[in-house]
Amino acid sequence: MSAASPINQIAERVERLLVRHEEVQRTNALLQEQVDALTRERDALKSRLGAARTRLDALLDRLPPEPPPAEDSHAA
Repeated sequence: MSAASPINQIAERVERLLVRHEEVQRTNALLQEQVDALTRERDALKSRLGAARTRLDALLDRLPPEPPPAEDSHAA
């Protein structure tokens, strides 16, 4: 029976490791889904930022040029 006991202990450890491995795989899949969702969100935000910059540049182009600064007659 002494030979079966170490084998049983090894078998139990292997079973626990398999369960743990499955848990880690599920956790990894969930984390990968989160990374994918955040990547899509980041890409959408970058796209919106680019569009906003384009609109802002167009608005700035429509502004009249700044007049040169007036000279102050009171300056010494």
